[in-house]
Amino acid sequence: MDVASLAQYKDWIGRTDERHDVAAAAPLVSLSALLDREDLPPKDGDPAPPLAHWLYFLPNYRQSEAGPDGHALKGSFMPPAPLPRRMWAGSRLEFLRPLRVGSKISRKSRIADVVPKEGRSGALLFVTVRHEVSDDGGVVLVDEHDIVLRGETALANAPKPAPTNETWKRRIDPDPVLLFRYSAVTFNSHRIHYDQPYVTKVEGYPGLVVHGPLIATLLVDLLRRSRPQTMLKGYSFRALRPLYDTAPFDTCGLPDETARTAKLWTRDAEGAVTMEATATW
Repeated sequence: MDVASLAQYKDWIGRTDERHDVAAAAPLVSLSALLDREDLPPKDGDPAPPLAHWLYFLPNYRQSEAGPDGHALKGSFMPPAPLPRRMWAGSRLEFLRPLRVGSKISRKSRIADVVPKEGRSGALLFVTVRHEVSDDGGVVLVDEHDIVLRGETALANAPKPAPTNETWKRRIDPDPVLLFRYSAVTFNSHRIHYDQPYVTKVEGYPGLVVHGPLIATLLVDLLRRSRPQTMLKGYSFRALRPLYDTAPFDTCGLPDETARTAKLWTRDAEGAVTMEATATW
């Protein structure tokens, strides 16, 4: 597969999907438990925490529609490019008002861009999906995220030293129980997060891969622990390198109270940055 042959998938730009759900309390309780928080059980009308929308509109494809890696077979919404591996590379979020527990919500998704590229591991296809989550009062938040489709070869970005000037820090042990519970609460069947023989022998990683959205959630959780009353206006993150269940890592933050922003990042056991994020409030 070369870059030129991937250009045909630009025809997927503009494709849409719409889903409906209820912002139930039960997934929020499960998320709080796996984050090891002491939150009170949420009541109808309470504001849900940032990124809670990832707990809803869950993938409900039939078992027969799952591909070899556990993801849904491509072709209905995502471009059916013959690239077997995929990763969530980053997101840009705008929070317009709180998502309320118990509210009826909808998500309109649109493929905003499809860009073929040539990487060190071969041909890549970057797919940008824009989600708008709404309740009865209109749009609550906008989430634009980047998905990378790639070949069999694992991506191997050169390590970049992580900053060491953080004000906030929390160590995370990404053991298989944590990864399983996050897969369960998000109904994520991607085998790299729970199937150790598959992830090491088929995809060639050294261990179970920590979910990108889980890492992004842990960074927001660090901010929430450090500034409990913060109401986020924006959040963006970019994944640089994978994290595995083979070693602990640190979530780090450096706030700028004057600008009402914080730089957030993860630092692995070798001192490399694996995800960079910015939060505004």
